[in-house]
Amino acid sequence: QVQLVESGGGLVQAGGSLRLSCVASDRTFSSVNMGWFRQGPGKEREFVAAIRCNGDRTSYKDSVKGRFTISRDNAKNTVYLQMNSLKPEDTATYYCARAQYCSSYFRDAQFGSWGQGTQVTVSS
Repeated sequence: QVQLVESGGGLVQAGGSLRLSCVASDRTFSSVNMGWFRQGPGKEREFVAAIRCNGDRTSYKDSVKGRFTISRDNAKNTVYLQMNSLKPEDTATYYCARAQYCSSYFRDAQFGSWGQGTQVTVSS
């Protein structure tokens, strides 16, 4: 069984930073891609960032490029999302997601396991 637990969310003013963490109970963590998604109030879930199993490839939603950085530490079974220059429109529940493959490309359908989410609120 795979379990994902996010942490690091909170309330921050516009322009501030947060670092989200996701710890996976996963015997094959280093063999799968990981990602972050978010869902704002009244909105559908959307892709934010993804990282390949070995960290050699990443992908980002256009609106967060240059501000967010996804990384992973396979020795700790942990994936991170460093969020800088936060904007009010970044306010959402952020979810950690696990894929089932180590592909060199990313698509939403690859991510089948999800954490419980952590709330990020950015005030102006």
